[in-house]
Amino acid sequence: MALSASCPSCGAPVLFKSASSIFAVCAYCQSTLVRHDQALEDIGKMAALVEDRSPLQLGSEGQYKGVHFALIGRIQLKYSQGTWNEWHLLFDDMRTGWLSEASGEYVLTFMEQAREPLPAFAALKIGQRLQVASRAWTVSNLENAECIAGQGELPFKVGAGYPVAAADLRNESHFATLDYSETPPLFFVGEAVEFKSLRMANLRDGMALPDRTVPVQVFRCPACGVPMQARSKDIVAVGCASCGIVVDTTDRNYKVLSKGAAMREAPYVPRLPLGSKGSLEGKPAEVIGFLVKRSVEAGMSYAWREYLLAGENGTYRWLTEYNGHWNIVDVLSRPPATTKVLEVTGVSFGGRHFKHFATTDRAEVVQVQGEFTWKVQRGETNRVDDFVAPPLMLSRERSGKDMSWSQGCYVQPATIASAFGLPGGLPEPLGVFANQPNPWADTTRRIWLLFAKLLLAAVLVQAFFMLVSPEKLLLRQDFTFEPRSNEEVQTREFQITGKPRKIAVRQSTSLDNNWIGIDLLLVNKTTGTAWPAARELSYYWGYDDGSWTEGSRNDEVVFLNIPAGTYYLTLDPDMAPDKYVAVRDQLEVVTPRTGWSNLVLLTLFLLVFPVFATLRRAAFETRRWAESDHAPAGSDDSGGDDD
Repeated sequence: MALSASCPSCGAPVLFKSASSIFAVCAYCQSTLVRHDQALEDIGKMAALVEDRSPLQLGSEGQYKGVHFALIGRIQLKYSQGTWNEWHLLFDDMRTGWLSEASGEYVLTFMEQAREPLPAFAALKIGQRLQVASRAWTVSNLENAECIAGQGELPFKVGAGYPVAAADLRNESHFATLDYSETPPLFFVGEAVEFKSLRMANLRDGMALPDRTVPVQVFRCPACGVPMQARSKDIVAVGCASCGIVVDTTDRNYKVLSKGAAMREAPYVPRLPLGSKGSLEGKPAEVIGFLVKRSVEAGMSYAWREYLLAGENGTYRWLTEYNGHWNIVDVLSRPPATTKVLEVTGVSFGGRHFKHFATTDRAEVVQVQGEFTWKVQRGETNRVDDFVAPPLMLSRERSGKDMSWSQGCYVQPATIASAFGLPGGLPEPLGVFANQPNPWADTTRRIWLLFAKLLLAAVLVQAFFMLVSPEKLLLRQDFTFEPRSNEEVQTREFQITGKPRKIAVRQSTSLDNNWIGIDLLLVNKTTGTAWPAARELSYYWGYDDGSWTEGSRNDEVVFLNIPAGTYYLTLDPDMAPDKYVAVRDQLEVVTPRTGWSNLVLLTLFLLVFPVFATLRRAAFETRRWAESDHAPAGSDDSGGDDD
């Protein structure tokens, strides 16, 4: 049941909607109130909230898994890279929860009791794997934060300067936080959620793009005097496009976070100018930040560009570009499950397997321009592991305090140019990129499929002709060739009817370690036209460290395009002079069924096309992996500095 009381300071009504709320901030005088049953204690003024670009406010409502909730409280926390909000939720079923809002990511969690002892904050490390509440987790962020302000109803006392040491844990489906502000630590479990899925109502001013709700902060570069700006409180660092220094916009004196590059180092020019607006995948996007990262591998320098995009409801995306190859990149709220042997096994995510491509031990920020939601500095470094399943790429970035996963999807330069209305287009890509789709992949699949269909059709045609034109016996006759006789013999006559056709003359002999030569002559009885053929048959066998054979007792000769008529054969034998053994010969004349030679030749011809496509596809993959940590032996790295 809700509790209503009056503020001891100003007399305004204060309503506690949740029975678990023991702390509130008066909406009228900002007095900090502690609930003692039916009375309220004023313990001082609450610090003012820092204005931000959040679309949420007290009283905003939404739904999660079919249950309605309202935002009844808020704490604002400051950490090394900026601020984030934790919204206190009250559900219609009287549960309470928390909605975390940081850099465009929304995470909804509920407090749970951990049965096992929780590790000390100092014992945790980025990337460490834990088993908590019967689930496997990976430590993704460690932060010593500070509560700077509060608003509405809260279940505990907070105030400016309230310390919060927190560890974020993630797995493939859930998110958890270990809150070390109390002993024992508090354990919150939930998941990252899409803002649209919450079906929020009563947002601030019905915002579409929150950057319109706060005034732009305009100032001059402390080094060169060029005008600079930060469009909202979310922007905590701005890089000067003129001299390259990076300024901390949360500092009243605009503290310099890092100096610009030396003049001898020519700055990289963004392909997408800052302020460019467009639509990517149907979502509005504006280029607000540009940075360049560089790594040195085996003495070669590699540099790539990254563009920070502001989107709807305080969300952010990235575009990355290397040598004209572009990727749309989104930070993953639900990272893939990992193992200790990622470089060997790769990563399974979203129903696909990503192969390890490359690890960059030191990716260094060398140039910064525009606005950023964390205090980026020139010279900061992190480790990057890339895994590919074209056209997708998973990247894991690790530093001393956090670890994040992102997924990139390869897009053509023309798509980016069209999205941001660049009339001159963008440069064509150079070489082959890690997750660039293989242009021969679909072609190869289509050609192999076509080959299979054509081969099936050819086999069916072959089977048809074999059925409609079976083999026909024209003559069968036995002969016995006596040694030293060598007399010519003649077969009986046989008829060939119909159109000119192929006939086959087959002989099956009784040769045994012997040979015989036979001159065949096919004769048309009516016209006298003759078709000669000379054959030699031999068959030998024996034992020499095992049995062996050589030659054959049988033979076949084919006569082509023989016209209709009456025919006979003459056989003129030539026998071995040193063998006094008769040779029996069974002769058959047949019109053979359709042979396989045409099908074999057709198959070989058709194979040329899929084999060619397969080789082209393999050559493309060889060029891709030549740039990886798993380059084939003898491959030639062609990477270099990207200007």
